[in-house]
Formats: sequence, C-alpha cells, structure tokens
Amino acid sequence: MATALRLPGWLPAANRVVRVLNRLGLRLGTVHVLTVPGRRSGRPRPTPVSPLTVDGRRYVVAGLPDGDWARNVRAAGQGELASGRRLARVRLAEITDPGERRAVVRAFPAEVPHGVPFFVRIGLVATGTADEFAAAADRVAVFEILTIPT
Repeated sequence: MATALRLPGWLPAANRVVRVLNRLGLRLGTVHVLTVPGRRSGRPRPTPVSPLTVDGRRYVVAGLPDGDWARNVRAAGQGELASGRRLARVRLAEITDPGERRAVVRAFPAEVPHGVPFFVRIGLVATGTADEFAAAADRVAVFEILTIPT
C-alpha cells in the first residue's frame, strides 16, 4: 500500500526565503523560481524548483503530482522561470510517456543532489538512489521546460 506524501511544515517559510533571495538577484545553486498564474485566481504563483537536464532537454519534477504548483502548471501551461535576475518565459509540457518520465526521474539524484533529501523527507524514496527514483516515477509529475522566444 502506498503511503500519502506529505510536505514538511517548514516548507512555506523556506520557499518565501528562496523567493526573496531570488528577487534580490542571488542565485542558489540549481534553484529557480517558477511563476505561473493560479488556476482559479489568475494571480502569479511563484514556487522554487530545481530544473534538471536530461539528453539536452530541461525538466522539473513535482514530488506531489496533485500539489498546487503542478495543478497550476497544468492549467496555465506557461509561466516565467527566474534564476537570480535572469528571467525567461517558458512553456511547460507534462511528460506522460512512462519511459521518458522514468529516465528523467532516474537522473534526478545525479542532476539535483541537494534535492534528494526533500524527496526522502516527503516519503517518495527511502535513501535516494537512482533506482529508487526510477521506481517512483509513476508517483510524480514531470514537466518539460521549453523556452518561449522573445
């Protein structure tokens, strides 16, 4: 039986700190801020994410596939991705092919090692090996990031 994934209570405060530091122009490793319109309000909804690159394509992984930011991405399909003061308009396409999703999620621990403890903490994986991540690929949402030319 699968256990329900739970976000840690400190996450909203940590996300606020990351957003402020990003606005000040400070880059935090692989952490970017993805801003998409809220699916109901239409107001900008920023969330820290760590994009990863697999076979030359960029992706983000949502550990909670039914979490607010993943549902907002599905509804909007586009937004802005900021790293420090660098901002890019992006389109986000959900990856539904199980093989492609598995390959992306398998690469997560190597591409975003500082993100592994978060996935351990929410109960997605036990130790954070590539095999554990691959086995959990059906429990996450994966979105490809496509830059919109300006």
